[in-house]
Amino acid sequence: MTIATNRFNREVDELAGLPGAIWLRSACGVTRADREIIALVDRDAYAGECGRVRVLLVGGLSGTAEDVGIAVRAVRSIAEKSGRSDVALTCVPCANPGGLALGSGPANGAGGRVDLGYPPAGRFFGHPTDPEARYLWRWICYQAPDLVIEVRAGNVTGWEANTAADALRGGLAAAPAAPADSLIAALGMEGQVDPGAIPGVRLTTNGDEFEGELGRLLDLLSSEPPGPSQARQALESRVARDPVEVGRDLARTNGRTLDPINYTQGVAISGRLRFALLDPAAADGVDDLASLVGPLVSGLWSAFGSAPGAPALATVVWAEEMLELTGDSRYGNVLAGAMHCFKARGPGGPPSPLDPNFIAEDHFFASAVIGRGAHINTDSNTAGYVNALTKFILKADIQEESGLYKHSRNGPVHWGRGNGFAAIGIAEYLTYIPANWRRDGGEIEDRFRRHMDALRLLQQPSGMYLQVLDFPGSYQELTATCMIGYAMARGIRLGVLDDGYLPSVRRAWRAVSERVDSAGNVVDGCASTGVMDGLRTYLDRPANSGYDDRTGAMALWFAAEIARLDSETGSKR
Repeated sequence: MTIATNRFNREVDELAGLPGAIWLRSACGVTRADREIIALVDRDAYAGECGRVRVLLVGGLSGTAEDVGIAVRAVRSIAEKSGRSDVALTCVPCANPGGLALGSGPANGAGGRVDLGYPPAGRFFGHPTDPEARYLWRWICYQAPDLVIEVRAGNVTGWEANTAADALRGGLAAAPAAPADSLIAALGMEGQVDPGAIPGVRLTTNGDEFEGELGRLLDLLSSEPPGPSQARQALESRVARDPVEVGRDLARTNGRTLDPINYTQGVAISGRLRFALLDPAAADGVDDLASLVGPLVSGLWSAFGSAPGAPALATVVWAEEMLELTGDSRYGNVLAGAMHCFKARGPGGPPSPLDPNFIAEDHFFASAVIGRGAHINTDSNTAGYVNALTKFILKADIQEESGLYKHSRNGPVHWGRGNGFAAIGIAEYLTYIPANWRRDGGEIEDRFRRHMDALRLLQQPSGMYLQVLDFPGSYQELTATCMIGYAMARGIRLGVLDDGYLPSVRRAWRAVSERVDSAGNVVDGCASTGVMDGLRTYLDRPANSGYDDRTGAMALWFAAEIARLDSETGSKR
């Protein structure tokens, strides 16, 4: 680590420790060398009602010590001048920590550079040479500030403004932001920025004129505060939908097929049916869904094959809602048949077809099927399946002292969706298995609370959860956020968790609704992931945006659970 990096880290620590707890220390990305891109986040940055101009200051795109130094000075100056009355300031003082550490600016140490290449295309977030641009771009766009300010050192002082910042152009005598693929210029490209364009200005300055130029900008922001950016307006519009509306939007593309036979399709169909139970306007689709699942109901075993895996068996979760909506006993038979596919394995192993290495996913697959099967089949034969499920949960040995789950006995990483699977798996168990059948002395409830306590501490300022939960800068992953939020909400509804968890649930729901558009598209759901060989492979797992059946399905469940929570508690967002 260079002297420049050491100095920067000390300065960030000093900024984070300023009186009044101005900022939450966070990270907005990670380099190929696993360096976090540090962010200091204003406590109101993600608030629904802020009352101040949301400003994001970015510096150090070049990675030079001079640019980073100017950015740190700018952060101090704005914090002092605004007195926190006018500006909600969030900052990324060094967007290129690799360049700073290696003294290689503008190179990032991985063969790329951070100051150009916007908007980045593809490889979110595992680009081999330019990951910083992808992390920074997505983080900024979904923080959706009212204004982005880039600062950099230079011999000649001057301002540049992007096309979305016309209101500031005259007062700053700003030139058009260039080049076109720079961060500030690209953020202003209307129609090319998801969720919307963001005004941005760039100040190039020497030390002598620095304070006066920043003061001029702050005076403009005070006298004529800019309205919300297009990006902010788009997010607020999404958040304004109630959960039923979000469910309808997700149902436009999710829960429309049973190909492939997999839990991702089954959960989505179940989600649509849950809204049919909640929302009379959605009940018209039940006949269509009955037709969709009909072939599986009549030919369950031919569809599953001779040795169905656990993800395929979990496809049948929709049968519970179909049974409730129609009273047709065939749906109960589907659940019982799937439950009977779980077979005892040798001593010390989980029931077949669960993974012998005890993976986090199987907490959900087993609980979803056996729990529902036991719920409708209370005969003595069912007790054996419940006992096997209880033993599996208690003996898996992948929940650590911290409360978090590693991916498997052989996979020590705290993968976000893996913890989501464990969370909803235990929530399913507690939902369907009566207390007098558990024979665990309350241990499973205790484990669930310990897990939720650990997760609550790791929730990001945005309300999201990370791809790798405890690795700052890994990307904000939507599926895990849906699953963890769902589990907390279900825990509250069951009375296993108290209302102290509600703020975490509400923050998660806000973050999820921001990332689901009116066409049911989602943002940053991790691709299908088995147990990987190390931290870097988890960090590099692709993040899907647009249509994604896995994330869309879990978002449908979360939306339905929030609707139920609102209905039962009378509370609102």
